Amino acid sequence: MLLDEAPEWDMLGPKALKGSSATIHLFVTDLDATVAQAVAARAKVTMPVADMFWGDRYCTLEDPFGHRWSVATHTRATRRTRK
Repeated sequence: MLLDEAPEWDMLGPKALKGSSATIHLFVTDLDATVAQAVAARAKVTMPVADMFWGDRYCTLEDPFGHRWSVATHTRATRRTRK
């Protein structure tokens, strides 16, 4: 659960804590549309959208509050085992 920072209740966000060890990962139907929507909401792209060797179209973002997100759309099957 993400919520607004409330220092009076000891609820601090990543910026106040000088970072976070957590990344939120989402699988979405349309990565490009999701990234465009996030950027319009002031998210910063920290790794550009790219087709990855493991079969996902993938990128990373940081939202205006400092939370880090990785977002992907599965694009193709990959061979995971060797015979």
